[in-house]
Amino acid sequence: MRHLRYFDALARHGHFGRAAEASAISQPALSLQIKELEEILGAPLVERGARRIRLTALGEAVAARARDVLRAVDDLGEMARSMRDPFVGRFRFGVIPTIAPYLLAPVVEALGARYPAMDLRPHEAVTRTLVADLLDGRLDVAVLALPVSEPGLSELALFDEEFVLVRPRARSGEPVPDAEALRHMRLLLLAEGHCFRDQAISYCGIPSGGPADTIEGTSLSTLVQMGGAGLGVTLIPEMAVRLEIRSAAVAVSRLPDPAPTRTVGLVWRRANPSADHFAEIAEIVRRVGTSLAA
Repeated sequence: MRHLRYFDALARHGHFGRAAEASAISQPALSLQIKELEEILGAPLVERGARRIRLTALGEAVAARARDVLRAVDDLGEMARSMRDPFVGRFRFGVIPTIAPYLLAPVVEALGARYPAMDLRPHEAVTRTLVADLLDGRLDVAVLALPVSEPGLSELALFDEEFVLVRPRARSGEPVPDAEALRHMRLLLLAEGHCFRDQAISYCGIPSGGPADTIEGTSLSTLVQMGGAGLGVTLIPEMAVRLEIRSAAVAVSRLPDPAPTRTVGLVWRRANPSADHFAEIAEIVRRVGTSLAA
């Protein structure tokens, strides 16, 4: 099992140094573990390059099987833990970047008060990464924008929230643009990979090729600051307003009906042995999120 865990880390990271760091061991020790596994199997698993490694055909097959084996073993541990108390010990909690800065701290506080023996391990990442981590058993639950529509996952809607318009304060007296007008403005958007970017583009009815005049940022904070500097307009979720506009010269306006919204939900792997208990977690997240989106 130890060999398989180290090999799985190497297969995921594609680099001995990063895999060793993720596994909390030295790079020479990791390399030794991989060599021992290759000796056990009697064939090379890795083609070693100067910068990155490449898995052999056998390595690809072993990596896929190793993930299944490790997931099954982890499920046994989770099943035993859930029989004793599902909220004692490590609980791995994923959140997307357009929710984490606003929801994570109060949720951690609420979960800590309700389950003092829980060792909460939050992880922030974009949706596709969190979905992969859920399916591979590296996360217990994640808070995402729904729908995810992944057959191996269960999802529970928690609350809806509107998007609001953020524009330079000097333009606050202008009429609030509708989706058609926004399509012809310079939009400040999150970079590719963020589901909130896709939701904003969808609301404006922009063709799949993307808007002609945009500036991209890596966070909602950056978009709001650029809006305050007069570089364009952007959309942000309601829960972000209180925190993001404090130090920016911007005006916030509600968009005309039908206003764009997103549904925030809790997602977990269907086969997770503790799944029956996640409704309690969902209720706490729903209560916190509803207060922020109000």
